[in-house]
Parts: sequence; structure tokens; C-alpha cells
Amino acid sequence: MKEQSKIPTSKVQRAAKFVKTGAKVGGNYVKHYAKKVVNPSLTKEGLHEDNARDIYNSLSELKGSALKVAQMMSMDKNMLPTAYQDKFSMAQYSAPPLSYPLVVKTFQQYFKESPSAIFDTFSKNAKNAASIGQVHEATQGDKKLAVKIQYPGVADSVKSDLKLVRPFAVRLMNLNEKDLDHYMEEVETKLLEETDYLLEVERSIEISEACSHIENLRFPKYYPQFSAGRVITMDWLDGKVLKEFIQTNPDQETRDKVGQAMWDFYDYQIHSLRQVHADPHPGNFIISDDGVLGVIDFGCVKVIPDEFYDPYFSLIRKDMLTAGPELDNTFKQLQFIYDSDSVEDKAYFSEVIKDMMGLLGQPFHQNEFDFGDDSYFQKIFEMGEVISESKKFRESEKARGARDGLYINRTYFGLYNILNELKARVRTTKPEWAARVAV
Repeated sequence: MKEQSKIPTSKVQRAAKFVKTGAKVGGNYVKHYAKKVVNPSLTKEGLHEDNARDIYNSLSELKGSALKVAQMMSMDKNMLPTAYQDKFSMAQYSAPPLSYPLVVKTFQQYFKESPSAIFDTFSKNAKNAASIGQVHEATQGDKKLAVKIQYPGVADSVKSDLKLVRPFAVRLMNLNEKDLDHYMEEVETKLLEETDYLLEVERSIEISEACSHIENLRFPKYYPQFSAGRVITMDWLDGKVLKEFIQTNPDQETRDKVGQAMWDFYDYQIHSLRQVHADPHPGNFIISDDGVLGVIDFGCVKVIPDEFYDPYFSLIRKDMLTAGPELDNTFKQLQFIYDSDSVEDKAYFSEVIKDMMGLLGQPFHQNEFDFGDDSYFQKIFEMGEVISESKKFRESEKARGARDGLYINRTYFGLYNILNELKARVRTTKPEWAARVAV
């Protein structure tokens, strides 16, 4: 893979890159519609492929928040055409890496030494590279280590990058701009947290220790003495990422074993710890040959406040969706509807949200759920289409849904999608927390 020797870090350099990319995308539209004059039956498939290529190539050079947003969009199968999903998903572990001299510069900044002076061995080439940083393999004695190094300028460019990526997000995702304004502060906060590697080490140790009792789950050990604001050192976890694991054609028992570990991991975090690994993309999970699930990268952790947790998870109760005034009050707490809405709007948004929550809650309404049931995911896709194409949602003067729901919804959609890829059957028997929210 071709390496980068530098990253545009100033606002002017990064803005210029976005402008150049916007011009390319505009040119792609001009070429597409010129061809369509000659061939009226021409679909947008080629246009999507050209735009996805040009946008990804640009974002992968910029790295940081811009590339992270593309990665986030690729996780939701309802959000983007397939060409964008395929291209943007590369941001999870296949972005172009930085050259070794830039890695050495980061180590000199934080440790006053090069990595080769700190570790017994250190790979000059990155083993994988994502949106915020890249990973190198190292050894120290008999320990095999993964050393994650953050790209230069990432933390300083979060705010300006989000402003620059905004027009692409609005156009690609057909978003209501008020929704985007409403959630942007939450996205910015989380992205800034992801650039704080000392916070990530702290959370990694805390959550991995708290979840150590869960069966068929493993975590790397973290080494604070070899970590800093832009460097994290942890044990290397051998195994396969999800795509590689599925390509081995594992039997149903192994698929279920991995899926159950993943379900139990998220269930315990959300309902017992009230904080959750909120970046469930396939690159963050390493599966061993015997079907044990390894979890890495606690950069994005969502702490769940009680004022959101209580009403949101009360909607998991099947009977709650027919609870009348109680349901209306819950929808208001969660900002799905407002007192100032017209009677017509209250009825419309309530009905759509009821359908959506009823659908997302289905795995909780039975003892075991087959996430390999593609018909269930087709219904989710169709629901996403309804909301995306809804004139009322697009033109609403108020954002629909509390900010705290952004990363919780993202977590569940990511979890469900991974379990669907696994074709896993999972025991979803209602745990203790379900009894608590039912009161």
C-alpha cells in the first residue's frame, strides 16, 4: 500500500482539498447528465462509483475526522448507495498509512526516543491504518505488541473538518440540516475524545476489566508506560477480522458462539455499566480460530445519562408502544415530538417512531433471535427508506430525537449489522435490567 509522507494539517490546506474534491464531484454530475441525454435509461450507479472514489481518495489523504465520518456512514446499510458503503468501509482498516519518519517524529515528541530505542523490534510499515491512527507491530521481551500512533494534526482539525464535511453529509445522506446541527456537537465531542489516547487507555482498562467475566471474550492488556497523548501500546491479538473470519465458512455453532459473546458484551455495558464501546465496526473485533471474540479500540465510548436511559429503554417493552399518554410523555422526553407540534405532526411522528422502535425492539421480545433472518433487515432497510424520503422529517423545523440517542442508535445498528453478517442466533432472554425499566 502506498504510504503518505505528509498530511495537510492547516485549515487552508484542508479546505483547499475539500474544494478540489467538490469540483471533481460537480464534474462527475455534469458528465453523468451529459451521458444521460444520449442514453435516458442510464442509472446513477456509475456516478455513485465515481463520486465514492473521488471523495474517499480525498478523505483518505486528509485522514482524521473527515475520514472518520465516512467510516461512520459506511456502517449504516440504509444510509448510502452500495458504492459509497464499499469504498468508505475501507476507512476501517485500509486507509493509506503514514511513512516511518512521521512515526519517529511522534515518538520523539512524546518519549524523546525513536520506537526502535524503546522496543526490541518495531515494524517500519504499518500493519493496518484507519481514520484516526495506524498500528505497528512491536516486541518487548516475549510480548508481541500493537502500537497505535495518531496521525499529526487530527485533534486540531476536528471542528474545522466537520464544517467542511457537512455539505457532503447533507447531500449524500439526504439529511435535514436541523438534524445535522442538533447532533454535530455530540459528534464533535466524541471525535475529540477519540483523539485523547490517554483517556482511551483509561477507558480500555476500566471496561475490559469490568467485562472480563463474560464468556468467550478477550481483551488486550494495555501498557500506560508505553502510551501517551498520541500513542497507545497494547498486547497484539492474533486472529481474524470479521470479513476474514466469515470467509473461513465457520459452522453455525461457532457463529452463534461469537455472536453471543458480542451480544453479552454490549448488553452488559449498556445496562450494567451505563457506558458503551460505541464504535461497533468490524475492524474493532478480532476473532480467534476457536471462536473467541477479541475487542479493541475504546476510543469512542458513550456514557449513558439516566435521563436518557430510562425513557429510551422503556420503549423496549412491547406493551409500552400501546401505552397511550405514557407513550406520548416518553416521546416528548426523547424529543421525538414536542408540545408545540401540530396535532397532525404529533400523530405522524409518533406513528413512525412507534413502528421503528417496535422493529428495533424485536430481538428483545423473544428468548432467542435469528440475526441471519434477512427479511428482518429488509424491514429495517425499508423503515430507513421511509424516514429518509419523508418530507415531514426532511422539512421539520425541529430535530427528531435526543442527542444522546445518536451513538446509542449507532451502536445498536452496528451490532445488529455485524450479527447479521455472522448469521448468528443469539439468546436475548430479557435480563435483570428489563425488569427494572418495566416498573
